[in-house]
Amino acid sequence: MTQGRVHVIGAGLAGLSAAVRLAGEGVGVELSDSAAQAGGRCRSYFDPQLGLTIDNGNHLVLSGNKAVISYLSRIGAEDRITGPDKAAFDWIDLRDGVRWTLRPNEGPIPWWAFSKKRRVPGTHAADYLAFARLMNPKPGLRVDQVLDCKGVLWERLIEPFLVSALNTEAKSGSADLASAIVRETLAKGGKANRPRIAEPTLAAAFVEPALDVLAERGAQVRTGRRLRSLAFDGDHVAALTFADGEVAVAEGESVILAVPPWVASELVPDLTVPTEFNAIINAHFRIDLPAGTSPMIGVIGGTAEWIFVFEDRVSVTVSAGDRLVDMDRETLAALIWRDIAAVHDLGPVMPPWQIVKEKRATFAATPEQNARRPVAETSWSNLFLAGDWVQTGLPATIEGSLRSGEHAAGLALQHRVV
Repeated sequence: MTQGRVHVIGAGLAGLSAAVRLAGEGVGVELSDSAAQAGGRCRSYFDPQLGLTIDNGNHLVLSGNKAVISYLSRIGAEDRITGPDKAAFDWIDLRDGVRWTLRPNEGPIPWWAFSKKRRVPGTHAADYLAFARLMNPKPGLRVDQVLDCKGVLWERLIEPFLVSALNTEAKSGSADLASAIVRETLAKGGKANRPRIAEPTLAAAFVEPALDVLAERGAQVRTGRRLRSLAFDGDHVAALTFADGEVAVAEGESVILAVPPWVASELVPDLTVPTEFNAIINAHFRIDLPAGTSPMIGVIGGTAEWIFVFEDRVSVTVSAGDRLVDMDRETLAALIWRDIAAVHDLGPVMPPWQIVKEKRATFAATPEQNARRPVAETSWSNLFLAGDWVQTGLPATIEGSLRSGEHAAGLALQHRVV
């Protein structure tokens, strides 16, 4: 078998991660995407209604996300994510107005749970043993089969934490995926939990630098190019049929399919993929808040779940948002603005706004859907899968997307035999 290029289909974060890894190894890469721009669900655009460049959503990463840090290092964008020097998360419970800051200590031994000034108000140190029960659950269980889903700690930390991570109702979420999140975040201490936000935009941090690196290394990037079908010959993919024509896959070449699961299932025979998905709602308001305003605050008891403050706007994320996805946009904006106004002591007059609805933002992170996630290897020797829906051990997150791309690239490199 001879050495050859790798065809990466899909220029979301998984596809970009794979392409960057391969190009860095000196491999010829052809990256194609059906959309007019790279980035997939991690994108930024100029919104004429606001007169601002906004992100489609607010994607929080953490200092301990190893794949994120590795990817940003590869594309020279380590300085494009910003955040505090210590792990600190501001919260407010709109039901009673109580505010607090969760402050995990730097190391993995959670002595912060013994400090009233660091833990969730109204909780006791013994309550935090719930996280220990999540560390190694029996496989295939729901969260509510592992935890007693009630009480102050559940309402003020565990439930909102899991909803954000799983994009699924916490009780029905996969305990396996919840466990993975706990083991990779809270269990590692504050040093791994410093919040990081893309600056100034998602595209500027995760997409544009990657495209620059690919261009420098001679990779071909083609957007607006839809893959219609794969042609198989025995145990390998022999050709790719795009809307603009057919491309042969030569001996020694391979294909990484980094497309949404519903697209992959149409292209690959007998492929089992997740079939249920949950929405994420994002709202953006053009307003300048005073310097010193908390850049990120978690909200309990409201419509908003996380409020992010930028120089020129305030943005809100609502995970597992299927209950809101069909709501009238102006009504939804008013509900969310009411929460922002209450949190930041603002008036009732709503500034210019925009609502972004991702109806199929992620697969539903239930045990049943998690079991439907395929591994990266396929029945064809030169075809590999990537995406946050592939079996990564994590829910659908940026970290999971980037890991899947790295893994698929590694498989493609193994396939290139001299």
